Amino acid sequence: MGRNTRNKKDSKTSKSFSAGFKSNFNSDRRFSSAPREMHKAKCADCSSDCEVPFKPVEGKPVFCKECYKKKKTW
Repeated sequence: MGRNTRNKKDSKTSKSFSAGFKSNFNSDRRFSSAPREMHKAKCADCSSDCEVPFKPVEGKPVFCKECYKKKKTW
């Protein structure tokens, strides 16, 4: 009998935790369906003009999609 009471209490706790987690997770901007702001840049390898979803920082190389694919090593 004590076991059933404990399970009910645990399930309520886990439901409220997961509901809170989901709402925080969905409110994170990374998962927004809004269009991203794109910034113009010049590829450090091929010197072509490209657009990137972040603001380029001077002194750090930026790569176009093609050059980035060649460089990335997984």
